[in-house]
Amino acid sequence: MDEPVFVIHGVGNRDPQAFTTTVAALQAAAGTTLVPVYWGDLGADDRFIDLALPFRSAGLRDTPETADAPSELLLATLLDEAVEPASGDLPMPLRDAIRQGLDPSRNSGLRDGRDSPDADQVLAALADEWPTTQWLSRSDDPSLLNETGTAIARAVTCTQETDDSWAGLRGAPPADGTLRSLIRRRLADLDRVAGAAMKAVAGRMNHSLRHHLGPGATRFLGDVLVYQRHREQIHARVWEQVAAVDPELGRTPGRPVRLVAHSLGGVIAVDMATAREPLWTSSLLTFGSQSAYFHLCDPRGGQLSPYAGHEPVSLPNSLARWTNLWQPLDVLAFAASRVFRLADGTSPVDLALPHAATAGLWTHSVYWSLPELASAISEAMQPPAS
Repeated sequence: MDEPVFVIHGVGNRDPQAFTTTVAALQAAAGTTLVPVYWGDLGADDRFIDLALPFRSAGLRDTPETADAPSELLLATLLDEAVEPASGDLPMPLRDAIRQGLDPSRNSGLRDGRDSPDADQVLAALADEWPTTQWLSRSDDPSLLNETGTAIARAVTCTQETDDSWAGLRGAPPADGTLRSLIRRRLADLDRVAGAAMKAVAGRMNHSLRHHLGPGATRFLGDVLVYQRHREQIHARVWEQVAAVDPELGRTPGRPVRLVAHSLGGVIAVDMATAREPLWTSSLLTFGSQSAYFHLCDPRGGQLSPYAGHEPVSLPNSLARWTNLWQPLDVLAFAASRVFRLADGTSPVDLALPHAATAGLWTHSVYWSLPELASAISEAMQPPAS
């Protein structure tokens, strides 16, 4: 009779009963006996982490003290503040919109019989003013640039006789400086509107990302910090729960365990399977895990050598097989096959799972309910072909 498969949870799990229920549902789907290994009570105290997060008012608008900084910070990332200052080279969508808007065949018959202003004259003036814009000159969005060009063209062909339009300018042709003044004012107005829109979008994006990703990310960091300091205590809990099934399991090559592990649980499993006194593991399946990333940043020790930049790190024979699942939108999931090599010379198997449309932004915990996980467990835990 096959030994059971032990399931080690990841970060942020503080409800042992809920974890047991999740594993039971996974067992039914996978058709394999699964034993939950709970260590969440040894994790970070995350009851008060919201106190460290930038806050938002209960209303629709940001509070005054937080309205500007987050948006500007995010915009600096999105727009890359390190790029060279904008030049007078006008983007093609902007040029095309100007020429189309000033096409004489489209704009003949203006009031008082005047024709459209010369497109080259307008483009030359616009090129001089373009580097002064803070937002428009950084954009490469064709729709925004096209609408900007259309607005400039309309401004200089306006048929309303005002002091702020081409038709309101006295004399034909108008002085070049007057046209430039009109373009300068219109461009500055458009740039302010674009900047306000970008700030509004970035502010909402900043809040949305914090709302959807913040709690999970902060709990992840909290448990990682605790694990780094209390690794032995958490490993002892895993040994204890394995021994509760059979005290001989995992102690020798002849009685290896089979493990399924999520997130930081995968790091725990790899650390234990590669320790100087290892948890002998015949099959490991990780999902949404970080072992490779952690080892590259800070070598894990045990029987693992640091990554030297040339060949993958050799895994000891105490970890015989390894399947690693990841999702494209899971920012806490990392690949293992380019960092490690198994003792038999093969690579761990990295498998990408499809993104579920209903998963939203935070996909780190969605694996548990995916049918692909149950299928992967059934396949990975089969004994190797003889």
